[in-house]
Amino acid sequence: MKKHVFFLALTFTSFNFYAQDAKTAEECFKKADYKCAEEQYSKLAQSEKIQQIQSSYYNYLGTAQRRLGKTTSAFKSYESALKANPMSAAVYANLGSIHGQKGNKQAALDYLNKGLQIEPENADMYLTRSKVYENLGKKDLAAKDLNQILSFAPDNIYARTGLANLKKNSGDLEGALKDYNQLISEKPESLLYSGRGDVYFKLKKNKEALTDVNKAISIDPKFAQAYVNKALILFETGKPKEACASLDKAVSLGYEKPLLLEYYSKCEVRK
Repeated sequence: MKKHVFFLALTFTSFNFYAQDAKTAEECFKKADYKCAEEQYSKLAQSEKIQQIQSSYYNYLGTAQRRLGKTTSAFKSYESALKANPMSAAVYANLGSIHGQKGNKQAALDYLNKGLQIEPENADMYLTRSKVYENLGKKDLAAKDLNQILSFAPDNIYARTGLANLKKNSGDLEGALKDYNQLISEKPESLLYSGRGDVYFKLKKNKEALTDVNKAISIDPKFAQAYVNKALILFETGKPKEACASLDKAVSLGYEKPLLLEYYSKCEVRK
């Protein structure tokens, strides 16, 4: 009886340690302390025996590494996550996304298509696939994916802004501006102000663009994309030092630095 009680106590203590480690990893990730998150999720993934949970840990590990600019390590972690759980839609979404960002468009589509077979109403995967289609010049398929999201999530702000951005990227800036004005009138959110700021920027209306991105940041100080958009405006208006500081802020909030190398090249002469 004493041995049985001792075993239960030991198991309970071990469970508490794992739960605390998982909580620490989650807190690191939420605080955008990705180095800490990488360390914690790496330990959790290597020690976890339940494959579905292990897959989740590897998935978070990959994302932390991705935010740290460790793309090769992120690929390996996502692949380990998929091996542990081949039915994880979240892992397919991340593999599709990272391949898309690296320019491996066919691989991105393959992963996203498999993920959508598992989870047919996954908005994130439709959004990512829409972007891949747009990069391939297949704007009709990109729009189809965004409208597919609206068929099961009619208020999805990312799908609606995605359609506005398709207009923007096709050169229909006035049409995109009209869409953003409508969206902001319905629900003034940081994402929308940041997006409209980018439209103003492309219309060469830098004053209005800066006002909008500053509004986006005031609503959500942790919205990394707004800082990137602000940096572009500041570069354009001859303020490279402030622009580079804005890029640094975006990276500190989780924006992947490798995606900003073109802009960071303008920072080499600062100091």
